[in-house]
Amino acid sequence: MFKAKMPMLVASLLLGLCVQSAQAATETPSQGRVIASADQFSVLAHRDRIAPENAMLNERLSSLLPTLMAETGLDMWLVINREYVEDPVFFSLVPQPTFAARRTTMLIFNRLADGTVEKLSVNTYPFGAPYESAWSGGDLDEQWQALATLIAEKDPQRIGINVSKHWPEADGLTKGMHERLLEVLPTRYQQRLQPAENLVIRWLETRTEAELSVYAHAVGLARGVIAEGFSSRVITPGVTTTDDVAWYLRQRFEDLGLPIWFMPYVTFQRQGESCSDEQPFCSINQGIIQRGDVLHTDVGICYLKMCTDTQEMAYVLKLNETEAPQGLRDALRQGNRWQDMLTAEFKTGRSGNQILAATQAASKAAGLNSSTYTHPIGFFGHAPGPTIGMWDNQGPTAVNGDWPLYANTAYAIEGNIKQPLPEWGNQTIQIMLEQSAYFDGQQVIYLAGRQTKWHLVR
Repeated sequence: MFKAKMPMLVASLLLGLCVQSAQAATETPSQGRVIASADQFSVLAHRDRIAPENAMLNERLSSLLPTLMAETGLDMWLVINREYVEDPVFFSLVPQPTFAARRTTMLIFNRLADGTVEKLSVNTYPFGAPYESAWSGGDLDEQWQALATLIAEKDPQRIGINVSKHWPEADGLTKGMHERLLEVLPTRYQQRLQPAENLVIRWLETRTEAELSVYAHAVGLARGVIAEGFSSRVITPGVTTTDDVAWYLRQRFEDLGLPIWFMPYVTFQRQGESCSDEQPFCSINQGIIQRGDVLHTDVGICYLKMCTDTQEMAYVLKLNETEAPQGLRDALRQGNRWQDMLTAEFKTGRSGNQILAATQAASKAAGLNSSTYTHPIGFFGHAPGPTIGMWDNQGPTAVNGDWPLYANTAYAIEGNIKQPLPEWGNQTIQIMLEQSAYFDGQQVIYLAGRQTKWHLVR
């Protein structure tokens, strides 16, 4: 009797799995948002950006830095710079407008017994608020001696300096400056020096509420310009090239006063040009855009010090079409499913490698052919924090992948899925997505929504 029921039981289970898969494919993804143009968003003039940028800096220095110095166990933090060889962390610490370190610029952060942090400068040209000038003058030897004297007066037990074998953002103290520091410090203070990499990473990766608010605006601007580029406003099928669109994106950002941190690029996938599972990327073709093409772009901008990283997809309608083929709509939905699988694995304290492994297991169980390569964003487009896979390494990433996930950190949710496209004779199509988001300690929230519908070029 049991044997007789086995085929029916198996069939029932398979049917249930198919139904679940079909339901997942048709459910409306959360946090979808259509942005038609960057004109939906205001952009401050450069002069008007100074006040909000400095307000956010003051909040970070007064509220965030003391907490992070205590968390990482440092009593003093030295950030020493030369003009045009600035420490990567320098511009996240200084008021605007600042375009370079002047001569040799020394910033000293000293944690007091009450938990507050003194913000001091030893510099030829005093910074002014929020820094108190501990010394100013023109003689370089006197400047270095003034730093040594200040350290002796404060007598910190643990002095952080920006040297790191693994994290470039935390390795800003040049060899020459390091040697000069050792020359002026007595042995007892030399022995108190230690890498400040944990503090640097936590400082750079942590976002305040005010920063998250403007971050959403920056991401909206990036997505809006992509929408313009992926429209008939820019593209004439059979005439416009992928390079034309890329340069439209760059010029539009320039006209808006939004610096890019890499050159935008645009590629296409086309029926008849196959892609194998061994190829990491299918969308590599460039040239004249034709009807029926699937387009992809990758752009990154910075606004009010917050840097974005965004990839979206478009379809160029054929003359007899009014929407993207069903196979493409299904594929985008699967891309959104992969995003959901990834963000569901964001748990405070998990390492990037652990999040990657859990995502891969969920994706495999769902039958998705996915690749995950998600990274932190913030003051940099490729920022420090937990690396969650790399496009050329879907296994554990040493050091960066071991960094744990903290609340109030931002990420480019980046990766892709591949699947057969029925309308193209089951040729493999790749959906490449990247959306800026933040983790609040409980969930991942897309800063300006995410792409859940195709951009359509008519």
